Amino acid sequence: MKHPAVLIALAAVAGIVFGLVVGEWAGNLKVVGDAFIRLVQMAIVPLVMTSVIAACGSMTGSGTGRLALRTFAWMIGLSVVAAVVAVVLGLLFRPGAGMVATAAPDAAPPPAAAPESWQDTVLGFFTTNVVESMAEAAMVPIILFSLLFGVALNRHVHATGNALVLDVVGQLQQVLLTLIRLVMYVAPIGVFALLADLSGRIGFAVVGSALAYLGTNLLGVVVLTVLFVAIVAARTRLNPARLPRTLAEQTAVAVTTTSSAVTYPTVLRTTIEKVGVSPRVANFTLSVGLTMGSYGAVLNYTIVVLFLAQAGGVDLSAGQIVFGMVLAILLNMGTITVPGGFPVVALFLATTLGLPPAAAGLLIAVDWFTGILRTFLNVNADTLVAMLVAHPDGEIDRDVYDGARADTPVETAVGSGPGG
Repeated sequence: MKHPAVLIALAAVAGIVFGLVVGEWAGNLKVVGDAFIRLVQMAIVPLVMTSVIAACGSMTGSGTGRLALRTFAWMIGLSVVAAVVAVVLGLLFRPGAGMVATAAPDAAPPPAAAPESWQDTVLGFFTTNVVESMAEAAMVPIILFSLLFGVALNRHVHATGNALVLDVVGQLQQVLLTLIRLVMYVAPIGVFALLADLSGRIGFAVVGSALAYLGTNLLGVVVLTVLFVAIVAARTRLNPARLPRTLAEQTAVAVTTTSSAVTYPTVLRTTIEKVGVSPRVANFTLSVGLTMGSYGAVLNYTIVVLFLAQAGGVDLSAGQIVFGMVLAILLNMGTITVPGGFPVVALFLATTLGLPPAAAGLLIAVDWFTGILRTFLNVNADTLVAMLVAHPDGEIDRDVYDGARADTPVETAVGSGPGG
């Protein structure tokens, strides 16, 4: 399967057309789509656990103290901004509402359960039996356990020099990624069945919902790009008009590969040689940003939460929306390098928040387009964050940024720094 995105897109179009032609009979294919969803869901718990543990357990780097503090502060802060923008746009434009507007009357959601107290909600974040939480797919306690386990493992590795457990977790993660690759071979079939069922039940509203979803993501990327550039210009007093040309090469690689990992070497070289950020800051900030600086992903995942809720006719409380934002930010760790990772993320969000997963098929079908938007914002925002982190200590060469001279080539400047 050389071009899975193309095959999925073709299957999506075929499924929509088939559903529109045959009508409600296409619902007979729903079992095939549901089977695909279950194939993805069965890997969610172990994949999230191993990804979080491996990310925390392997954290290293010479950037400590103020450098690390500024890096994490800017990344978390801008991730929160991305989530807030997504909520505002999602509630304003309601991209998933069109799907439920024409749904059958019997598609009404079940009555909501009585709300828990905030104390019960907080206690629910902590598990007394992680195996039971895994069996029930209670993702928040699982993530919290994995974070703590990863931190403890990191300390163990540094104290003893024994990385055996970390290696085992890393190998298990790779096996699970291979499993996901195998599942994605049948993704076109699953997407065809899901969209045939959807379009057979709700008609042409499925097309409008897809365009509304993409449009909401596009608008969010534009808003965040302008906002992030404005913050950088205000903090560094550098001319923002130079950024489009300076970042053109990494932008081209990002939108054509839709992979932050593949684009990483280009981002590192551009940030040092063309923007003028010191190798010390660039190495640390960009390597951390590869897994934590996914602002486009935060935007997209938060919109996914609102879309699935709106498509399923579920009214989310303010607390549930905030919870969805937190999950979107936490999902920055470990998902960026997962091949075909969006189905895992979408179904993880649906499972954790108790949302109907059927509409996820539509989002999977257009994920190639949203992948372009996510990656564009991810890679360029990483460079902008490196500028924000470098500025207080004077680690931006303004002559390099202004084009007065070229910086030292990255191959000799950073030595054996991390690659993509």
